[in-house]
Amino acid sequence: MLDKRLTACAELVGGEGIVCDVGTDHAYLAAELITSGKCSKVIASDVKEGPLASAKATVEKYGITDKVDLILSDGLEKVPLEGVSDIVIAGMGGETIAAIIGGIENLPNSVVRFILQPMTKTELLRKELYKLGFTITEERTVEESGKLYVIMLVDARSGFEGWLTETESIYGFFDGESGQQYRQNESERLSKIAVSLEKAGKQSDATHYEALAFRMKNGTGVEEIDDVIAYLNSLYPFNLQEKWDNSGYLVESQGTEVSKILLTLDITNEAVMEADLKGAELIISHHPVIFDARKRLLRTDPVYKLVQSGIGAVCMHTNLDIADGGTNGVILGKLQSAFGILAAPEPFEEIGSENNLGWIVTLDEPADAETFGKKIKEIFGCEYIRMSGSSKNQLSKIAFCSGSGGSMIGLAMAKGCDALITGDVKHDVWIDANNHNFAIYDCGHFHTENIVLTELRRVLEEKFPQLDVEIAESSVDPCVYI
Repeated sequence: MLDKRLTACAELVGGEGIVCDVGTDHAYLAAELITSGKCSKVIASDVKEGPLASAKATVEKYGITDKVDLILSDGLEKVPLEGVSDIVIAGMGGETIAAIIGGIENLPNSVVRFILQPMTKTELLRKELYKLGFTITEERTVEESGKLYVIMLVDARSGFEGWLTETESIYGFFDGESGQQYRQNESERLSKIAVSLEKAGKQSDATHYEALAFRMKNGTGVEEIDDVIAYLNSLYPFNLQEKWDNSGYLVESQGTEVSKILLTLDITNEAVMEADLKGAELIISHHPVIFDARKRLLRTDPVYKLVQSGIGAVCMHTNLDIADGGTNGVILGKLQSAFGILAAPEPFEEIGSENNLGWIVTLDEPADAETFGKKIKEIFGCEYIRMSGSSKNQLSKIAFCSGSGGSMIGLAMAKGCDALITGDVKHDVWIDANNHNFAIYDCGHFHTENIVLTELRRVLEEKFPQLDVEIAESSVDPCVYI
């Protein structure tokens, strides 16, 4: 009666109480569970009348109408869960399954497990389950008609929120060799995505997917923290930092090895919590977590939480801004890609020893101020940008500096620029810009710097593909806009 997918689901049913089959379609699973004697009561639900009519025909055919309750329900919305021991949700997308489970307001203690069979977005489902406090206790695969399906057994009793990294959410929770073919398939799928991204010129993303493919095939590994720091120093030398800065290995990890790294713009309490939940031994940030001298260390201080959790912190601030390929280098690449800039860039603020902060580029074709502003808004992913009110209609020579560079307006004008891109622009700078009919674009401190995290992930995964390198979900704009 059942195909291989539903047979595998039926095998995982405990049958200690009532079984709920969500999205029952023809009620084949319900009929199998009752007629086989595995359970004595099934609730079969569906969101549409048509499938329920088919389900009714099936239960009547097998003479089990007194043992199967048919309920019209969107997910589990109208399903009584008291006495239910197993919930089966099969044949839906992972996103839909996650939404159904996330929508349960009160889960009775009697509900001991879920049997889930997602058709798509399996990795998203895994992530959401752990955030909801569930635990995947078993996974198995079933091959049918040339396609590999994943079936999960999920324990609903943990109640503790957990965060999976992207690698973990794709890798899954298979025992022994049961997931070998699945991971091989995932490795091949991710490698194909990497090739497509590379052809599209998206090298950072291509490297990331190739590293994911590597980890699916080989698993994750460890590296000495000192070796990771030495590699970063070779790319973004710490001795480039400004005298007032405090970049470096600021908080030592409890151990000397690392397997998971979290990248973030700022080491906030939320970032430390995320690193802790994901099991990261090291956080790499742009802004220093220790900047001003501390005479007291409060429990609310991220440094306190880092030490308490045994998580290390490496901070790369002005050395990352200054170094080739660092923060300003990433912006340069994005502008060159978006506007087809062919001429070599000029240094913006020269700080000696052939180093500089920011760059000056000349557009191949002049752009009007508003059109240019809309384009860079897309580049930085801003909700909005601020632009000076009296700016030239046509822009050609553009200066930029990540972070807070409004004070550099005089230098930009002295170098013959038409516009300056930066963040944190103060009131008096806007007045100067309007007085001189100069274009300033404030794209926000966060947005002009957070984009470097993708490049940091690229260089780390290119060198250490065995490491689980994750851009923090908590690395978000600290402001909300109302």
